[in-house]
Amino acid sequence: MFVVTADQRGSRARADLVPAGLQAIGSLAGSRLALAPARTAGDEVQVAVPDARAVIDVALHLSRTHEWSVGIGVGPVEQPLPDDVRAARGTAFLNAREGVERAKKTPTRISIVGGEEGSDAEALLRLLVELRDRRTEEGWELCDLLAEGLTQRDAAARLGITEGAVSQRARNAGLRTEEGALPALERLLRRADDAAAATERDASAGVAGP
Repeated sequence: MFVVTADQRGSRARADLVPAGLQAIGSLAGSRLALAPARTAGDEVQVAVPDARAVIDVALHLSRTHEWSVGIGVGPVEQPLPDDVRAARGTAFLNAREGVERAKKTPTRISIVGGEEGSDAEALLRLLVELRDRRTEEGWELCDLLAEGLTQRDAAARLGITEGAVSQRARNAGLRTEEGALPALERLLRRADDAAAATERDASAGVAGP
């Protein structure tokens, strides 16, 4: 299981972004969530996600605004899950707490805690966030159009520029690099989740054994 804990940065001097954050998470991940996102304390949100790609989508969305410190915890959770994420417990929640505290101290504002495999995923995720942090408004404009399902030709027509200009903008924005990195990051997160589950099974077997 993956748990995302995100804390709004500089919340005392800014408007409360939690309602918008909760709505965005619900829209992005929807049925892929294990539990609905909720405000946990102050300007903090938390959500439990069983799907690796969904947790990437949520984390990258929150990081894009530079308004959130995002911690991702990998590990088991106590079953059965309660109805409210605020009542849930388990290693993934503890790791997410550690992750958000680490994220507050990093330039990329994001961290993953979950064993050696989690550290590998974190390294790739931070590189991806650094790439996205350098993206211009024009790059994001094209990125959003392509995410809607438009082709580069359609995007060129919408933007009123040539297809060559669209291709150049895509290169400058690192869109193909991101596209290639996402499946690799998803695989790393799945391995981290599998490793955490195996560790938990081994620990339970050891306690039950002679």
